[in-house]
Order: sequence, then structure tokens, then C-alpha cells
Amino acid sequence: MVNNASLILSIVDHFSPNLAQRSVARARVSSDPCLPARLPTTGFLQREAEQNAPRAVLRQLRRSPTPPSPTTEYHDATEDTPPHVERRDSVSSESDQTSSTRSLFSFSRSQPSGGWKEPQPFEIFRAIERKDIMFLMEVRDRAFPLLLRKTGDATPLLHAMRIGQSHRDVAILLLGAFSRWINHLEDNEINLPRTRVILKALRTNLKLGIDYGLYKSQSDLVASFMQTLVMSEGEKWIRAQVSSASLALRSGNAGKPVSTAEAAVRKFATKELSKADAIAALEDYVANATTDLLLLGAWAIALESIEGQPIPVYYFARDDRVFKAFMDRVNTHQATIRRVLSRRLKWQFRVLQNVLEGRNTTYRRKVEILTEELDDGDGV
Repeated sequence: MVNNASLILSIVDHFSPNLAQRSVARARVSSDPCLPARLPTTGFLQREAEQNAPRAVLRQLRRSPTPPSPTTEYHDATEDTPPHVERRDSVSSESDQTSSTRSLFSFSRSQPSGGWKEPQPFEIFRAIERKDIMFLMEVRDRAFPLLLRKTGDATPLLHAMRIGQSHRDVAILLLGAFSRWINHLEDNEINLPRTRVILKALRTNLKLGIDYGLYKSQSDLVASFMQTLVMSEGEKWIRAQVSSASLALRSGNAGKPVSTAEAAVRKFATKELSKADAIAALEDYVANATTDLLLLGAWAIALESIEGQPIPVYYFARDDRVFKAFMDRVNTHQATIRRVLSRRLKWQFRVLQNVLEGRNTTYRRKVEILTEELDDGDGV
């Protein structure tokens, strides 16, 4: 269809100009501007999602606290084998990675070979004075206890700190070596007499670094000190606090289990650390230890009804080792847990799993979410 309006208007304009003007004239539209409401920013939406999504998941868990029946789960597990195979594959791959990592560090702890000779104490002190970092790192890898040995009235760390501000970076490097050794300590070495001696020497050196204020430059110094303290002499304290956490979990939200666990950790840290700002630097450790007490307490209750392996206490506050051990045991005894444990404990298990899995959320934020649900929520 062709639009001939322009031709018609030109003909009308040619024969009757006045008529053309009257026909084209239009009423003026009045201006009435309006501004639409501003949409939220992406950052605001992201923050709202991070805060509300975990709460929504936990509310859903509370609404449906009873899981599927064990019979249905058993048939699903026996008929649908690929997920089971996939799980075994993932576990085997993780074990392969763990074995390779352990072999790496066992190599670094092996006896010196070749032309390397164990240095004398004066050589280590001289390397500190000269800031010979490569030599100190070689000693760390081949003969770590030498970095802790006291000669006269000084250890290598104390010698570096006595020199002054010019050698502060060397002192921080030594502290980093101490933290590295703690983090890579293998499970089968924890209870060895030699390891106990090293842990006590480490605790002395780390406390020395805290007293000199080096934790302001070495962020994980305070946490490493607390880990060493717990691994060397804190087993009785952990068992006592696990018992307290178990009692609080049994009482449900009225027992305030998260607040109970957090208060116990803070009291222990305050007793061992005299500096208030050092305690403030310990927030990540406090949050990690709080969640571990809850996990250990929940599993201790479960062991009263099922036959399973306890979680080693030397996993305590060492990143997510307790959580991994907890989930391995839950997956192993899943059918028995659903059949035997109380409704409240099964709900607490699912809350702990949903909140603590993943690394995208800080431990402090996880503790806040657990407090909202296990302490202040409606409960089950």
C-alpha cells in the first residue's frame, strides 16, 4: 500500500492555500515531564542477595525438617549408581592430590643428601645478619628445627628482632616459615614426641613475635600461635568445650550454641594473649574455632546413637579440616543418621552443612548466619 498523503497535500496547497493551512494546523501538546524512580545499583542488589539467600535456604530447611525416608533413599542409591561412582572418583582424586602433597613435604623433611651439610648455629645467625634469604629458606626445607634452636640466650627469631628495624623483614620471613610448617604438618606426625618438642619451641617463638608487635605485619601470626598452643597443650580444653557445645545443641535455640562456643574461644584467646589489638587480629581464628566446636559437638551427639569414627581434635581450627571430616562421616553414615538421630539434630546437621560449605563467605559471616538460625531463629 502506497502513502499518497504528500501528493494530496501538495494538490490542496496548489488550489487552496488557506484550506491546506487550516487542515495541517494541530493543537500544541503541553509539556509534562516526569522522572522514573531510580533502580537499585548492582552493588546493592549483590549485597541483598548475599544476605538474604542463606537465610532463605535456612528458612526452607526449617519448614521441611524431615528428610526423605531411609527406604526411599536406599532404593534410589542402589538403583542410581553413577552418582556413587562419581563420588568415589572425586574421593580418589582428592586422595591422590593429598598423597602427592604429602610426598612433597615429606621430601622436604627428609634427611639431607648430597653435598648439603647441616649448618652450625653461628652460620644461621650470620645469614640473618647478612639477610641471606636463600640460605635461610634452604635451612627451612632441610633442617627446620635449627630455626627454633636456642643458642646462648637467643633464638634466630630473637636475634633478628634484636638487630632492629632494619631486619624486621627477616623476622617476618622466619615467622612465615613457622606458620608454613604448622599448616603442612601431617596427621600421622601430630602425636610424635619429636613433633611435640617442635610445637613447644614454635609456641615460644610465635609468642615472642606477638610481644614484639610483629602480628601487625604478619596477619596470620596470632592464628598460628593459637593453633600451636591448641595442638601442643589444648586437647583437654577442646574436649571440655566440645562437651559444652553438645549440651547447648541438645537444648536447641534456647541453649544458644553459637554464642556458647564463641564465648569459650574468646575467653581462651584472651587468657593467652595479653594485647587487646592482638586479640582483635584474631577474629578470623575465633570464627573458625567457633564453627569447629559446633561441628565437633554435633558429631559427638551423633556418636551416642551410631557407630562411627570421632573427628580428631588436632584438626581443630586448621582451616576447613573439621568440616571435611564431618561431611565425610555424615556421607558414610547417611542412612543410619536419617533413621536414628533426632529431628532436631538432623536439622542442625543440615544447617551446619548449608552454611559452612564453600569458601566464598568469610568465617565471620558464617558465624553471623549460624547465630541468626541456631540461636535466634524459631528452631525445630
